[in-house]
Amino acid sequence: MEWSIQDIARLAGTTSRTLRHYGEVGLLPPSRIGSNGYRYYDADALTRLQRILLLRELGLGIPAIIEVMEGQRDNVQALSGHLQWLEQEKSRLDRQIASVELTIHKLEGGEQLMADQMFDGFDHTQYKGEVEERWGRDAYRESDAWWRAKSKEERKAYQDQHKQIAADYAAAAAAGEVPGSDSVQAIVARHVDWLNLSATVTGGPITAVRLRYYGDMYVGDARFAANYGGLEGAEFVRDALAVYAAQSL
Repeated sequence: MEWSIQDIARLAGTTSRTLRHYGEVGLLPPSRIGSNGYRYYDADALTRLQRILLLRELGLGIPAIIEVMEGQRDNVQALSGHLQWLEQEKSRLDRQIASVELTIHKLEGGEQLMADQMFDGFDHTQYKGEVEERWGRDAYRESDAWWRAKSKEERKAYQDQHKQIAADYAAAAAAGEVPGSDSVQAIVARHVDWLNLSATVTGGPITAVRLRYYGDMYVGDARFAANYGGLEGAEFVRDALAVYAAQSL
């Protein structure tokens, strides 16, 4: 069987324009192009698109997705890895739902809250599958050891440092600053320094390519975008990172 570009866009919840862009960059070429110029896709193309959309859900930009797809051509093996991550994510969400439901139940009944029950599903190891999917098992093991070695105060200081950076981005955008301004680029320099504090997590010192990748990830993943006030804020940060990558790295 094969499907038209309009059919695929409707089924996948995307747009024909996006699919054409995927084709233009070599990510998802049509199975054939009809005499009328229409693009058609077969079952193999659908499987490839499913993988692309899963990688987009992980926050990867187009260049990173192309690299992943080229490095792992076996669809079954690749999708098995995606499935494992999705199952882990489902398990985490199920635990969080049960935890919140239990808290509501206890609050309504005037019962004593138990801390070990309230925070089930909220520890940082929830990202184990995602980190391994993106950067490999060694990256997760090293980042997990790096985080666990920190004291409670060190963890808070590390998180607070990023919160201040995010707040400064928001203030700069609200004041009408542009991403390439000196003041915004000074914030980016602090951001890069912060990223370099966790070199074992980020895969090594920040390079121009890696910094642009982070910018794409902030925009492409709602979880990261939320750190910068949503999509608009994340786009401001992405553009600022791109300027810094071009001029300072």
